[in-house]
Amino acid sequence: MINKQSIWFVTLFSFIIVLSIYYLSINNNSLQEILSNPTNNTPIPVNSEIESSSLLVSLRLEEDESVLKEMEDLESIIIDNTKTSNEKNNAYNSLLALQDKKKEEAKIEAKIKEIYQIDTFVKVKNNTIKITSIETKHDVELANKIIRTVQEMYNEEKYITVKFEQQ
Repeated sequence: MINKQSIWFVTLFSFIIVLSIYYLSINNNSLQEILSNPTNNTPIPVNSEIESSSLLVSLRLEEDESVLKEMEDLESIIIDNTKTSNEKNNAYNSLLALQDKKKEEAKIEAKIKEIYQIDTFVKVKNNTIKITSIETKHDVELANKIIRTVQEMYNEEKYITVKFEQQ
């Protein structure tokens, strides 16, 4: 059963994804010109290159779709009157765990971007962290540095993999 709240959530989430992709595809000079001259009607050339690789964008979208589907399933359990309080509690805890996982992935991506100035896609599942980056050179030394940096964020041992994809 689809309710209004779920539809609004999906609509707003989709809108945020579209705006994010648009923001990534526009270069800084064009953005500054638009903001400084809002009444200027001359066409502005837009850089069609996306700063982040299309592979990273597609991985993020695929992950976001699966997370959104899982969140919808959990929300439907929470609002279902036929479910027991234990089932609802488990669904709520799973929903919180999903949100924590997304925050953790974003924190790792930001740390790698801050230190190494490379865009990555991070997927966390249990004790496994998979990091995908777009680089023309497969640098073992860089991969080891990234693994050490990410491992320093945790007290317990994590299984971390770094995968370099070519554009």
